[in-house]
Amino acid sequence: MSEPLIFEQSKPGRRGASLPALDVPEQPVDSLLPASVLRTKKPKLPEVSESEAVRHFIRLSILNYHIDKGIYPLGSCTMKYNPKMNEVAASLPGFLNLHPLTPVNRAQGALKLMYELGEMLKEIVGMAAISLQPAAGAHGELTGLLMIRKYFDVRGERRTKILVPDSAHGTNPASTRIAGFTVVSIKSNKAGTVDLDDLKRNLSEDVAGIMLTNPNTLGIFERDIVEIEKLIHGAGALMYMDGANLNALLGIVRPGDMGFDVVHINLHKTFSTPHGGGGPGAGPVAVSERLEPFLPKPTIEKQNESFILNWNRPHSIGKMQTFFGNFGILVRAYTYIRFNGAEGLQKVSRSAILNANYLLSRLKDAFELPYTTQPLHEFVLSASRQKRKGVRALDIAKRLLDYGLHAPTTYFPLIVPEALMIEPTETETKESLDRFADALLSINKEIDTEKEVVLHAPYTTPVRRLDEVRAAKQLNVSYFSEEDKS
Repeated sequence: MSEPLIFEQSKPGRRGASLPALDVPEQPVDSLLPASVLRTKKPKLPEVSESEAVRHFIRLSILNYHIDKGIYPLGSCTMKYNPKMNEVAASLPGFLNLHPLTPVNRAQGALKLMYELGEMLKEIVGMAAISLQPAAGAHGELTGLLMIRKYFDVRGERRTKILVPDSAHGTNPASTRIAGFTVVSIKSNKAGTVDLDDLKRNLSEDVAGIMLTNPNTLGIFERDIVEIEKLIHGAGALMYMDGANLNALLGIVRPGDMGFDVVHINLHKTFSTPHGGGGPGAGPVAVSERLEPFLPKPTIEKQNESFILNWNRPHSIGKMQTFFGNFGILVRAYTYIRFNGAEGLQKVSRSAILNANYLLSRLKDAFELPYTTQPLHEFVLSASRQKRKGVRALDIAKRLLDYGLHAPTTYFPLIVPEALMIEPTETETKESLDRFADALLSINKEIDTEKEVVLHAPYTTPVRRLDEVRAAKQLNVSYFSEEDKS
């Protein structure tokens, strides 16, 4: 189905709203505003009826693939189903209509919710203190790294390097650089975990810490974590955990118990808040006692039976987000945790691990498995075998769209050639997993019998295969002509 732009559906004179007559004296706008801020031409806005506008966006929602439509197996992203109870809670008038400038004494309910959410997250990850301010995972990374830098600044130590495994999320080295550190890449071994010998070679007095995902981006648990912790802390450095894969650990093991000093928590991954689309996210950062003085301010604290904002934090790295974080997202995560409870959260992780390993058992013979160590909640296959037949991971991903399925993450992590990174999450049924596995196995057979079909997929989507290189080099997202812009 092809859906025209709403501008193309526009007809002069059509209206989608009918406003009442003014109940105040009418004044021309040029008598109220200076000429320098007034338009010389009317804006080119679409003119459509209400029904046209509603149908347009409903049709677009049908064309779009989303988590309410089917499995979203993006490895590393943890694209979880968003329970509708979360939305009900976040839509309660007391939360929805609360202004961020409301005085503290009139926002006690919101402060209590944020305080309790922080306490629950601290318990889940085994940390001493927390900030809910960061707006996303990468923002949480930057927050944690700035605290590490401040920690050493206060101690009078100049440490300039952060160790980052070669399988890390791309945001890790980016955040490291933005925080003012130098990135030192650490190799992976044949098991897909940190190479301890390479780690030892790169440890020195100017290393501030290591940035580690556990389980890592291959979905494999770092079994040498105790030794890694001893090496890092023994060198006077700190342990940072990227919490992107926390969905594998709930109720099973805690970052604090593994010796980490700081961990960011992706609420839009592990705790089921909406993910993607550029909307508000949340990446709270929890820390050990040694980093508590450097948390962003203000912190939310309990004083007798009330809740306060503590701005008196002389060693704080300062504010990382306007006000106190993305509150609507915090309400959704709070609801999810309270609904599941401790036993339910552990079941979430165990189910996610079970689902991933079931899918792996169905697919590992058709695709190469570069690292055979048993994964947890996600796994990475390689389409190298298919590439030798002339079909890339990208082609397989495009063909999956014709089966009505979203593709997995491709070409990541970078240490796996022709990577297909798959994470089904815990809410997918066996039938859903089988449908996804059957589609991949069917495509694998097509490569042998009708390869050209795969190479030119997709066929059933609103647009066919796009020229990604041209799109990246010649980006044009504007409908307006140069004349319209003027």
